[in-house]
Amino acid sequence: MNKFARYIFIFNPAADKGRASRKAQWLKAQVSGRTDSVLFTTAYAGHAGDIARSEKREGACMVACGGDGTLHEVVNAVAGEGVTVGIVPVGSANDFIKTLHPQNNLHSGITHIFEAKSRTIDIGSVSYGTEHRYFINSLGIGFTGRIARSVKRTSWLKGELGYLYALFQVLFEHRPLTMGIKITLENSFLELHEPVFVFSVLNGKIEGGKFRIAPYAELSDGLLDVCILKAVPKHKFFRYAFKYLCGSHITDSQVIYCKAKAVEVMLEHPDVMHLDGEVYDGIGGRITISVVSQGLSVL
Repeated sequence: MNKFARYIFIFNPAADKGRASRKAQWLKAQVSGRTDSVLFTTAYAGHAGDIARSEKREGACMVACGGDGTLHEVVNAVAGEGVTVGIVPVGSANDFIKTLHPQNNLHSGITHIFEAKSRTIDIGSVSYGTEHRYFINSLGIGFTGRIARSVKRTSWLKGELGYLYALFQVLFEHRPLTMGIKITLENSFLELHEPVFVFSVLNGKIEGGKFRIAPYAELSDGLLDVCILKAVPKHKFFRYAFKYLCGSHITDSQVIYCKAKAVEVMLEHPDVMHLDGEVYDGIGGRITISVVSQGLSVL
């Protein structure tokens, strides 16, 4: 069992479209009275990362209390710094925890945080222009990036319903995106340059609440799972959406599914990218994606 000298809880009340704020008193009660723990509450976008950077210490445990976006901020603040990351999932979809710990629930409180062991897992690394970021669960360019943007803008629907609504909204006007893609496999390369309907790179298995985009993903195999749906008629996408829910799309002739060490993407025109559901708009040119093997310690 690991025992950390300090547990730093970073709570984002804006998670789940603000509904996470209802957990504020509950979480405060869970942490209250513990001399080894401190609770911070975020006050603005990006605050979780700011807190994590200012409070990180080697041997500390940084606990992201929010959704995948909160976790994304914390991971980008502490990756490579000898800090272990824990998760209290109170966001909309909470995709990453479904791979890390599928049976997770909060009914018994958070005492498991203080009893949990840590393990090292892979994370994804992405460089574009002069920027560099990490992702812990998933990356999407084009279709899923636009869905993530729509979810952010739709404040009146919560959880998985918000993702389904965004899917239909984006699908109505979506056109396949021409991409140049070079995938570095374990022992070879795969290249294509053609219109792509959906482009995803995952470390975890699930995206958008229930979609099993990468059913064979493993968090510690030193590889990322690439899933590409080639251009298909828009009216046929519903069949693929159902397959994504079941994880059965990977055998379809219009789908490329493989495990990769790295992926290089060239975009002719800027589009939307998401990292763990966080939206990065106007991304174009060369995008380099790679795996950081054993790059993060997590509870």
